[in-house]
Amino acid sequence: MRLGAQMSTAGGIHTAFRRGQETGCDTMLIFTKSNRQWQAKPLTAEDVALYAQAAAEYNHIYPVAVHASYLINVGSADEVLWEKSYQALKVEVERAGQLGIPLLTFHPGSYTSGNEATGLAQIARALRRLLAETAVTAPHTTICLENMAGQGTNLGYTFAHLAYLLDEAERHPRLGVCFDTCHAFASGYDIRTPEAYAATMAEFDRVVGLAHIKFFHLNDSKHELGSNKDRHEHIGRGFIGLEGFANFVNDPRWADYAGHLETPKTETDAIGQEIEMDPINLATLRSLIRS
Repeated sequence: MRLGAQMSTAGGIHTAFRRGQETGCDTMLIFTKSNRQWQAKPLTAEDVALYAQAAAEYNHIYPVAVHASYLINVGSADEVLWEKSYQALKVEVERAGQLGIPLLTFHPGSYTSGNEATGLAQIARALRRLLAETAVTAPHTTICLENMAGQGTNLGYTFAHLAYLLDEAERHPRLGVCFDTCHAFASGYDIRTPEAYAATMAEFDRVVGLAHIKFFHLNDSKHELGSNKDRHEHIGRGFIGLEGFANFVNDPRWADYAGHLETPKTETDAIGQEIEMDPINLATLRSLIRS
């Protein structure tokens, strides 16, 4: 598995490559705009050129994936919020297309005032429109549904939800799944032992199809199996544990796939100094790989 982390784009999207190199990334996850704001300043020709130059210079860091804004909720029954969310998601996909980024993931959405069925139908509606409207502007960007933890009214926390959404979009070739380990565990899918991992992946294959997994988020969980709580922990320090991650990094099916950390960035030591944790978590994951 190609291992990396979420990298800051402060100072320009292209600067993420230098940070990725310094952190020891083989691949990386980025935001192309603020993840907590609706609006984004359009990319300029210079932005695109600088990104292309950095991608060529650091061509060992691949693939790059984009995470769309956390504000987007195309599961909403509120038509004003739905349209605002849809347009924001479309912009995210088009920005990835401008930069030539092959992967984008987003949180499917929450049904809030509706119910699971109405929420899923709203997300499916967004996917069908999005795939059609970005066919020319982002033809090489795969849009990935991220499996969720089942917190609140969030959708996408069961494999059946993901299968429904893929089916409703006719299993489009530009649609896939980003598999988040913490979210899967929190929603009740055990991955801690080789046997549990095999059973969970077999269930995913039966319900969704393993071919639809495009990349991974590798996060330990602060809470127990089935907690429905989305709280990420450092690798091996949570309830999934080291053996759980060894199952992923040693699975030959994922040898060429990207696995990105979204674990806490820093930790304070006993004397109050801040420690950068991405290199430590990456080293932990690499130590689990059996030659």
